[in-house]
Amino acid sequence: MVFKLSENNSKPRKHKLIEYANGPSLEEINSTVEVPKGKGFWRTLFAYSGPGALVAVGYMDPGNWSTSITGGQNFQYLLMSVILMSSLIAMLLQYMAAKLGIVSQMDLAQAIRARTSKSLGIVLWILTELAIMATDIAEVIGAAIALYLLFHIPLVIAVFITVFDVLLLLLLTKIGFRKIEAIVVCLILVILVVFVYQVALSDPNWGGVIKGLIPTADTFSSKKSVGGETPLTGALGIIGATVMPHNLYLHSAVSQTRKIDHSKEEEVAQAVRFSAWDSNIQLTAAFFVNSLLLIMGVAVFKTGAVKDPSFFGLFQALSDTSTLSNGLLISVARSGILSTLFAVALLASGQNSTITGTLTGQVIMEGFVHMRMPLWLRRLVTRLISVIPVLICVSMTSGQSAIAEHTALNNLMNNSQVFLAFALPFSMLPLLMMTNSRIEMGNRFKNALWINILGWFSVISLTVLNMKGLPDQIEAFFGDNASKAQLAFADKIAYVLIVAVLALLIWTIYDLHRGNKRVAAKLKASE
Repeated sequence: MVFKLSENNSKPRKHKLIEYANGPSLEEINSTVEVPKGKGFWRTLFAYSGPGALVAVGYMDPGNWSTSITGGQNFQYLLMSVILMSSLIAMLLQYMAAKLGIVSQMDLAQAIRARTSKSLGIVLWILTELAIMATDIAEVIGAAIALYLLFHIPLVIAVFITVFDVLLLLLLTKIGFRKIEAIVVCLILVILVVFVYQVALSDPNWGGVIKGLIPTADTFSSKKSVGGETPLTGALGIIGATVMPHNLYLHSAVSQTRKIDHSKEEEVAQAVRFSAWDSNIQLTAAFFVNSLLLIMGVAVFKTGAVKDPSFFGLFQALSDTSTLSNGLLISVARSGILSTLFAVALLASGQNSTITGTLTGQVIMEGFVHMRMPLWLRRLVTRLISVIPVLICVSMTSGQSAIAEHTALNNLMNNSQVFLAFALPFSMLPLLMMTNSRIEMGNRFKNALWINILGWFSVISLTVLNMKGLPDQIEAFFGDNASKAQLAFADKIAYVLIVAVLALLIWTIYDLHRGNKRVAAKLKASE
């Protein structure tokens, strides 16, 4: 969109490169998708389908791959229940995010900023930007490695090529939001089909898969260790890579793309209902992708065969007949198709995350600090920042062995997830408080008691588990051969971060509560 009307003048004015923004969330696409009225269930569902796919992408991005496959290699089907629980929690949180956007007509960033101080808004904006950049690092690594594996492009050049996905974004902004949704769905299907094919060839133990969906005392055990990993650390890795804070901001914004009459409560209720259907269907697809990744770790490869859990190692293992579990897989692997399909799925995953990460960045920038820049510039800036640590990692290991380079990149990707654990509570808690507020949601759309109970249980459980796993994540920065002094120092850093998280959470809750009371008083005075 090139022109817009200013608030005080009916004449169109030209957009500046960076400008003030305090309008509807993702204004260019807000309320632009028509939905049918009085039509059947399936036609209406089709009209509302799309935003859920954009959100589901975050639950199957490159950051999920190694954690799920490694979990399968080390503990067989034990951690299937963790993937299931994470997916159910994701469905609950994304339902609340979509409901907040549709009912309040604010995305989560706008809703938080409207109830908190400017200083806290800036702090939360920076924190969320760091979380988005952390996910972007995983996307850079995934896309660069996919280009290297598919086309033998040197890693440094491949990393720079990922910057030019901004050109893809420029093209997508010209074709319309509905087509963007369709492209994302197609890429999800590519990923799903690849892993369905590979797992089908492996003929897994489906009885073991189903049994693994039921959590046991061993699921979160910290006693049994395989390959330096316990079920608890494996579970925390899957949870940390699955439930990401930026998805809540994104869903609360893209759920507003459907054109409805907010003066009619029944239309709002229909939008909430069908958005929930869309979200749950797409997140179910994400659950199957993550489950297939874990099943790959168990059934495609021989137990303990994958020594290198990086993308390089997995690619190599899919073409190495000595690592595969049965004759059919071995015969197909000789053609190279298994490893090639893996790299194609990795590239598709990275491109999907490119689209959603950029949209989320615009949402939080406009919502928290009321600043807007073109999508292509937004993408260029964040991607250039994200490639810096990747390039440093590649250059530092360029003179070492290939395994050392692969391990360093894998560690960088895993270590980048520390910001997700740090930022997650600051999206979940405000979301729960907002959707449980009569001021924001009204009596009809305020969280039901059972949703509120499950919501608080999910938020507290995820926050505690992420904070519990923080020391291990900080320790990982010092490598596999860290000294006792380094581990002790890492633990001190983790405890300082945990205290900082709790202090910032208290500030956030206090500001939200005070802002709610202020708005309630204004509403009462105006009656």
